[in-house]
Amino acid sequence: MTKQKETDNAALEILRSTGADVLEAALVAKSAMEAARGKVKRALKCIIAGAEALRLQEKTVTFEKAVAAALAARKERRIRTLYDFRYFTRRFMKRCPGLAKRRVRSITPQECAGYIEQAFDTPRQRQKARLILSGVFGTAVKRGWCDANPVARVEAPRVVEQQVPVLTPQEIDQLTTTAEAYQGGSCAAAVGMMLYAGIRPHEVARLTWAQVDLKERAIYILPRHSKTGGARRVTIHKPLLRILRAHKHADGETICPPNWLHHWRELRRAAGWGGGRKWPQDALRHTFASYHLSYFRSFAELQLEIGHRDATLLRTRYVDQRGVRNAVRFWAPSERSEDIVAA
Repeated sequence: MTKQKETDNAALEILRSTGADVLEAALVAKSAMEAARGKVKRALKCIIAGAEALRLQEKTVTFEKAVAAALAARKERRIRTLYDFRYFTRRFMKRCPGLAKRRVRSITPQECAGYIEQAFDTPRQRQKARLILSGVFGTAVKRGWCDANPVARVEAPRVVEQQVPVLTPQEIDQLTTTAEAYQGGSCAAAVGMMLYAGIRPHEVARLTWAQVDLKERAIYILPRHSKTGGARRVTIHKPLLRILRAHKHADGETICPPNWLHHWRELRRAAGWGGGRKWPQDALRHTFASYHLSYFRSFAELQLEIGHRDATLLRTRYVDQRGVRNAVRFWAPSERSEDIVAA
């Protein structure tokens, strides 16, 4: 038997020892050599690198499982944070067919950018969606389900801050009158807090009467209830004081009725914001800020009341002095102007 024959037989034995079909094993070996441009050592490196890549590819989970893990990792976060996380991730999976079952390791930055654009319509929504999507992949990186966060390579949408219009005196009267009449005034205290104290709808939904001190004329927003996670003391001014005294309940009761957000939408509709007339987002908070600055003339005081870390956003977006009409009447609608000044 020639030396070549012996070599060929040895090669066949090696291929048979793999347990695979000899022809198939030979084709795999041929493919490895071709990928390595005929170099044996390079072929071995290709095989090792491919095995590692396959191992990593198999060590991953679907996007929906990564979302569940990310939510579990955030279980101690504030209620509003968890609500937003659920809402945005569900919308991703609803509007992007196939995303839920995609393996997170295989999702590219380009695909992430496409998902954000496909699932959300406005720059502000897309900005927040990018942050939440990045949180999902951040958890996946920590668990070893992918090597890097692809969202880090997605450019953040540019949001141009615009002035939000404040309500006119007529609109304010219509809203407060409707609040007093709607379901026996069950929402009047909440509307008053948003209008005359600048408290956000989701913050007021978490308040109880135990956090309202009529004697000290203060409302205490707890850290776990605020949007930013910081506590603040909000002043109860005269118009709000009258509303709260008229609708005071026991300390353990909530300020808002059950199913608050539904009632808030219906109340606005009853007050005239329905059909083609759109409610300006954060209208009451912006109205409060504009009238507060016009009457009290203090950015520092307004910043504390509204719960901002600095006055930048107040100056660029929140305060619209052009819409302010008779600030004295806003802060004391049933009293004479000279009495307010004297007080």
